[in-house]
Amino acid sequence: MLILARRAGEKLVIDGDIVITVLEVGRGGQVRLGIDAPRTHRVLRGELLDEISAENRGAALRPDATPDLGSILGNLPSNPNGSGKA
Repeated sequence: MLILARRAGEKLVIDGDIVITVLEVGRGGQVRLGIDAPRTHRVLRGELLDEISAENRGAALRPDATPDLGSILGNLPSNPNGSGKA
């Protein structure tokens, strides 16, 4: 982990195309950051990423989240060569 001290108005540049600007440092220690990044980069708060990951793990463990393979195969159209097998 890289640790830097920055003041309001100072910037960090990551990989040449992501710019993080310290907008404000509040009295309570809260820091406001501005992030300028290409739309191809997804920028998420850490706690939101943790929440999404937990939800995905939970969905993968729920039996009702996994479709029944038999019902999926039963809904497929028959083989176009006329054999009747999917």
